Amino acid sequence: MSRWPSFRGLRARIAVTVVLVTLLATGAVAFTAYQLEQSATLARFSAAAEAGFDSDRSQAGNHIPLTGRRSNTLAVTDFMRGRLGVEWAVLDFTADQAPPRVIGGDYVPTAGSAGVFVAGQLPVAQVQSVLDGGRVSFDSSTGVGPRLTIIGEVDQGLVLAEFYNTRKLRDELTTLQLQLAGIAGVVALFGALAGMVAGKRIQKPVRAVAAAARSFGDGALGTRLPVQGKDEIADLAGSFNRMAQRLGTSIEELQAKDKQQRRFVADVAHDLRTPLASMLAATESLDNVDPAVRTRAGALLSVQARRLARLVEDLLEMSRFDAGAVDFRAERVDLEALVSDAIGLSAPDAETRVEASGETSVSGDPRRLHTIVRNLLTNAVTHGAAPVTVAIDGTARRFVIVRVTDSGPGVPPALRPIVFDRFVRGDQARRETEGSGLGLAIAYENALLHRGTLAVGEDGASFVLTLPRGGQIR
Repeated sequence: MSRWPSFRGLRARIAVTVVLVTLLATGAVAFTAYQLEQSATLARFSAAAEAGFDSDRSQAGNHIPLTGRRSNTLAVTDFMRGRLGVEWAVLDFTADQAPPRVIGGDYVPTAGSAGVFVAGQLPVAQVQSVLDGGRVSFDSSTGVGPRLTIIGEVDQGLVLAEFYNTRKLRDELTTLQLQLAGIAGVVALFGALAGMVAGKRIQKPVRAVAAAARSFGDGALGTRLPVQGKDEIADLAGSFNRMAQRLGTSIEELQAKDKQQRRFVADVAHDLRTPLASMLAATESLDNVDPAVRTRAGALLSVQARRLARLVEDLLEMSRFDAGAVDFRAERVDLEALVSDAIGLSAPDAETRVEASGETSVSGDPRRLHTIVRNLLTNAVTHGAAPVTVAIDGTARRFVIVRVTDSGPGVPPALRPIVFDRFVRGDQARRETEGSGLGLAIAYENALLHRGTLAVGEDGASFVLTLPRGGQIR
């Protein structure tokens, strides 16, 4: 398998991006450097050529009276022939001389070095501007190669032109251009290598995040990433860890909920089986010829029907809690009066007493508060022993405490952590009951619904209900 990454991979994309950026930046710098160097070099060359031309023109002018020749053209020609390495031409526009001929828009020199007449080197427009006063220099790179032409007057009507070959200069600039291009290529190569290294360094933590995500997806909910530094990768790792924590908690809650639901279904099936079996047996005895047997069967059928009705009602209540569809109607409730009414309904024959202190009123749903107290009293009478004491402490400003205490052995320590779970019944320390095992669970959910708490007392023989006076639905 090739060690080089796919072009679509993160590492390759980073490398290509770095190469392109490096190449563009280096190319821009090289182009700018070349343009600056070219301009400076040409400017230096032009300045040197113009200085040389001005010197030749001045000396040629001074040479005219010294030669004693009748023709100024011949005097300038004599001087320029002594200038080695310079191509030149003379145009004579004086009155005693026929004007230079024009061929194809260029003047034909009156005199000059060998082979100086090349189209484009002595254009009429440029020469005329010199005759009007001044000096001109221009690029005449035509025919014989790159040249710089400088034209100026030596004397009235006598024009001198010098031609400077710029081929060597152009070759040097071309060499410079190739060198800068080579440097740009080398820098781009190093940029590619740097991009590969940078891509690998960036790809490593990204791959670690991808591996952690796959591991998390495979069920390793404890997967976390180390957070190092304060850069974007550290932010990514931190975000992944927070996401994993939330998802892990949610998944664990769902798993626990699913486990609870499976156990709930199993417990419901078990608890329904007993009354249904008893009812089925009772119905088979209803056609017995013995009146006493029919009477017992009817009584058994009635008891099991009531038990089944209570169980179904409790199950419906738990399903409402699970679905978040509970009906909550808050109003002002006097807990002392509510407890007295609950005792009359749940334990009219049991030895009970009520102790109240302070302000005992709260805001809550009276039906649900009644259910809490009634289930706690039923639990105390059924699983505990008389006397049962209900103490209402309303001395605090923000909450009221209701403590239901029986005289029995109390909830065993091993049972206390799960006593409010569904279908949990007392162990051998508490006698068997026909209850559904949902009473305390329903009481606990109703307490939470009032933003309160329900807990087992430290002695195990009491349950402590704490209700805020505001009592709002959660």
